[in-house]
Amino acid sequence: MTLGLMATLSKTQSRVRRAGGLLSRREARLGYALVAPVVICLLLLVFYPFVFAIWISFTDRMIGRPGHFVGLANYAYLFGQPSFQASVRNTIVLVISVQTLKLVLSLGIALLLNQPIRGREFWRALILLPWAMPAFVAFLTWKLLYAPQGGAFNMILLGSGLASSHVDFLSTRELAMPSVIVATFWRGFPFWVISFLAAMQNVPTEMYEAAAMDGAGAWQRFRHITLPGIRHVVLVVVLLSTIWTTNGFENIWLLTQGGPSDATMTFPVLAYFGMQSLRIGEASAVSVAMLPIFAMLALIIVKLLQED
Repeated sequence: MTLGLMATLSKTQSRVRRAGGLLSRREARLGYALVAPVVICLLLLVFYPFVFAIWISFTDRMIGRPGHFVGLANYAYLFGQPSFQASVRNTIVLVISVQTLKLVLSLGIALLLNQPIRGREFWRALILLPWAMPAFVAFLTWKLLYAPQGGAFNMILLGSGLASSHVDFLSTRELAMPSVIVATFWRGFPFWVISFLAAMQNVPTEMYEAAAMDGAGAWQRFRHITLPGIRHVVLVVVLLSTIWTTNGFENIWLLTQGGPSDATMTFPVLAYFGMQSLRIGEASAVSVAMLPIFAMLALIIVKLLQED
């Protein structure tokens, strides 16, 4: 009788395992079916254009001509061009300068707006205006401000006696890049301020109260409580803003179009000139040349986030 009972239990367990395995397979198939549309969209909209752009960069393709595989010829040609070398230098200068200004000033403004000052909600709403304004309108406005004849900045300089003649901000090699940096900073800093402000509001106030009771000063509270509390947001914002600034086209094109004499030439504008000349292969090579920079930056940010 004991042997019969054990055999019955064994058969029951086998049927349960088979039923469980069948249910797991059905759940797996259902999961794959639900995920499949997203995967297909990603492959069609992201992966395929990404791979296709890399492939084109290794060809001499032009508009109306399929082109042939030329290996690294496009990259060798670009690396020897003064305009490409200038775009590398200018992109680095633009990104580092703009990101530094955004980080320092936006962090200070966020700290101020996080305090119980009068009209705080009004100032928080006002700070969003540069970000809410269309980029096309924003940079055209800055171009008018920089105008040598009738521009607001020249009127202020001449009226205050700081300048004896009109200053052409956008047509002078020494002033063109600083002018673009200021306009680019003004357009993008609200995103940093709002992100930092939202992160600061999630830091428990009890930590500040306890630190104040222990005699910690404002700098110590900022260094040991605020910065660690918003560190993840800072890293993500730096990554996103760096990508956006590097890929920025409207700021350069509307203000200087890469001039004067390549003084403000960047990767997107150089790629656009390649498209204008119908050389798709070279234009794709310019775009693909930026990928290692973005990949390295993304890996660094992810590494820092994982360490936390």
